[in-house]
Amino acid sequence: VQLQASGGGLVQAGGSLRLSCVTSGHTFAWRYVAWFRQAPGKDREFVAAIRWSGGHTSYEDSVKGRFTISRDNNKNTVYLQMDSLKSEDTAVYYCAADRGIILSSIRTSRAYNYWGQGTLVTVSS
Repeated sequence: VQLQASGGGLVQAGGSLRLSCVTSGHTFAWRYVAWFRQAPGKDREFVAAIRWSGGHTSYEDSVKGRFTISRDNNKNTVYLQMDSLKSEDTAVYYCAADRGIILSSIRTSRAYNYWGQGTLVTVSS
């Protein structure tokens, strides 16, 4: 099973980026796919999650109204559209997925068994 994250880069504050997470090598369906981020010197934190079937979404408070998580089931891909970016959004962004995770755990990084390699987002002020 592989998760491939891409789409990071350097952007000015107020700009936009779209991250992609392509999953492959699995015959089962995910229950939830999520994005986490880790800034230098900080712990990894939850950003957003989406249920593969049904599309339930959850967001960390600081990104609500600015970030949108979506999925394309046919392409086994989850997207994170990031608008109105701020310098504090600078971090390495990781996608994570799990087939058995329960709703109460979707904001917890250790609850996910599969991880992508991370993509760096740098927002200049």
